[in-house]
Amino acid sequence: MQSETKTKDSISFEDFKAEVLADYNIAVTSRECSLLGRREVLTGKAKFGIFGDGKEVPQLAMAKAFKNGDFRSGYYRDQTFMMAINQFSIEQFFSGLYADSNLENEPMSGGRQMGGHFTTHSLNEDGSWKNLMEQKNSSADISPTAGQMPRLLGLAQASKIYRNVAGIPSEKFSENGNEIAWGTIGNASTSEGHFWETLNAAGVMQVPMVLSVWDDEYGISVHAKHQTTKENISEIVKGFQRNEDEKGYEIIVVNGWDYVALIEAYEKAEKIARKEHCPVLIHVVELTQPQGHSTSGSHERYKNEQRLSWEREYDCNVKFREWILENNISTDEELQNIEKEIKRKVREGKKKAWNNYLQPTKEKQKELLAVLSKLAKNTEEKESVVKLAKDLNSNKEPLKKDLAVVARKTLRAVRKENSEEKSQLLDWFTDFEKDMANDYNSHLYIENKGVLSEVLPEYDEDSAEVDGRIILRDNFDQIFGNIPETLIFGEDAGEIGDVNQGLEGLQKKYGKLRVADVGIREATILGQGIGMAMRGLRPIAEIQYLDYVMYALQGMSDDLATLQYRTKGKQKAPLIIRTRGHRLEGIWHSGSQMGGILNLVRGMYVLVPRNMTKAAGFYNTLLEQDTPALLVECLNGYRLKEKKPSNLPDLRTPIGKVETVREGSDITLISYGSTLRIVCQTAEELGEYGINAEVIDAQSLLPFDLDHDIVKSVEKTNRLLVIDEDVPGGASAFILDKVLNEQNAWRYLDSKPQTLTAKEHRPAYGTDGDYFSKPSAEDIFEKVYSIFNEVNPEEYPAIR
Repeated sequence: MQSETKTKDSISFEDFKAEVLADYNIAVTSRECSLLGRREVLTGKAKFGIFGDGKEVPQLAMAKAFKNGDFRSGYYRDQTFMMAINQFSIEQFFSGLYADSNLENEPMSGGRQMGGHFTTHSLNEDGSWKNLMEQKNSSADISPTAGQMPRLLGLAQASKIYRNVAGIPSEKFSENGNEIAWGTIGNASTSEGHFWETLNAAGVMQVPMVLSVWDDEYGISVHAKHQTTKENISEIVKGFQRNEDEKGYEIIVVNGWDYVALIEAYEKAEKIARKEHCPVLIHVVELTQPQGHSTSGSHERYKNEQRLSWEREYDCNVKFREWILENNISTDEELQNIEKEIKRKVREGKKKAWNNYLQPTKEKQKELLAVLSKLAKNTEEKESVVKLAKDLNSNKEPLKKDLAVVARKTLRAVRKENSEEKSQLLDWFTDFEKDMANDYNSHLYIENKGVLSEVLPEYDEDSAEVDGRIILRDNFDQIFGNIPETLIFGEDAGEIGDVNQGLEGLQKKYGKLRVADVGIREATILGQGIGMAMRGLRPIAEIQYLDYVMYALQGMSDDLATLQYRTKGKQKAPLIIRTRGHRLEGIWHSGSQMGGILNLVRGMYVLVPRNMTKAAGFYNTLLEQDTPALLVECLNGYRLKEKKPSNLPDLRTPIGKVETVREGSDITLISYGSTLRIVCQTAEELGEYGINAEVIDAQSLLPFDLDHDIVKSVEKTNRLLVIDEDVPGGASAFILDKVLNEQNAWRYLDSKPQTLTAKEHRPAYGTDGDYFSKPSAEDIFEKVYSIFNEVNPEEYPAIR
């Protein structure tokens, strides 16, 4: 029950009493859910439980200050807050525990995340934006500690952009930037780097962010004395406190059991953040955790009796109840009746959620048993089928997995038979698998029409040869001119126009908020992009070099790449991450992380254009798509000459489509990025020795060759070599797996398919280090030549 904050003096006593008792009702309901939820885990109905008990009262205060259009970026203790803003019910609490895959029953994630991870729906069924100003919003939670912090910064920055940049369509997303981003974090998680990076960045940027630290003195079993200097986060960040001469934070410390003081604290924080765009840190102290960290163990193992006794006395719900009685707002008898009724409602809600969870599976169980009954009458494996059916029928609370196991074991038993009844079982299981794919495997990517659309560059008779950076610069210029919600930010991206001048002069033209410099803090550069993309903007976050992506990889993998999947298509963040790499020299500028990136960011596109014209086309294509992407420009391509297209605004490079850049008949060579230029050069040299190589540019690694054009090439050439500057087993192995196992190119091979990669170590520094660390033209030539030496050693005698 959401209510505006009111004082006792401004409303009648009866209204005041009703508001207080409504809050008490929510607090007790949330606590009863936690208590009963733990029992559901211990009985085995739920796998794991992590609850918000002990944090109820401060969350009520936070909810009172939370308005339509605001966003939450929190963690798995915030169930009371979600109940208080009418976005979380008793039934939904238990549906989350049971991992109900029905999004109507379990709207937080459709059973894809454990309970305690909260979200609201930002998208309509067709993937278009809802009006976020008509609802209270929660960005989808993740479990990694402090992982919610970078995104919080971006959610707050969006308000700053909407307030200060003219011309952006904002009807569904902002009212003059008045929205606050509300963050929550446990005191122990303030030890994480993501917390400190976000804290610093928000202070520098002055964004409307209210960050609450729920402090119960422990991080699982580890006391604050092992977590935080002075055991006090607000004490050690006093230097962030703003004053008359310097901007910074407003810092508020409040006891987590003091209902009145909490309301006053959140009223104050809300006014400062909303009006002044000043970040606020609220340190909520003297909190408890009555059931310990989670259902994995008991807190009696690490808290002494003195601490446990104090927690019983200062439990925020207990103190709230005492305050109600001391101020004659209600009687003990009335509160007991409320508590009794809540217990009944929670038990009923649990029962309803369990029945809702089980019923669809029971219906499928009946269908399968009917199919098995028919099959048992017409099979030589009657005994096996009957036994499987009997076991299934005896299962009174079946899981979907149980049905799949029985169906598959039955199909195994009757594998040698052909009958109409077996066909019916096959049809049933095929339909069942489709349902399960929708329940558990869908929405990894946002499927858009036109992913494969292509508009090739056009050239006038007088089209000039220019540095590649000029093509990028002029393309970004047309993007910012035509799409007002676009913006770009990164290290050195603003005043000097990035380190390679791909943004030269654009800050002066479009302003310091749309083409912005930021500090050296990649995790929050990513977070800025995620948060702003979740609020309707189209940010391009620049990470200066590919190896610096490592600093942001946790957020890319755990947050950005999973967002569409973990919300079952109900939230999106169409962020473009711009970086540069390939053929770099030196251990930490080597570009050798691609294999790791590919396997950690499924749910994002990974694009590797060979030149700046292709890169420009990718940016234009991505801005028509909603899937987030990492685009890696060729670092050694900014000064290489390219003919400037006359149709930059229309240029589109297709996503998921390879390009054959050299026709050939003897062997298929696949590469991407800067290495492709070396491959093309070598292909010409091979031609002088009678080997006609076909060269294919992968262009897009995620997704990869959706049209399966490579297998068509291999069918023609019968030989395959993948060349890549990544370490062995990296991106080249990924490509080879796709071609052999997905496209079945092995059927057409006359020679062993091979890869040619960099050495296992990262490249040594300098020209010689590059030559002896990564595939050179000579390496490629000799590798291809050796393949033909095996085929015809007389015509292709060994070189060495």
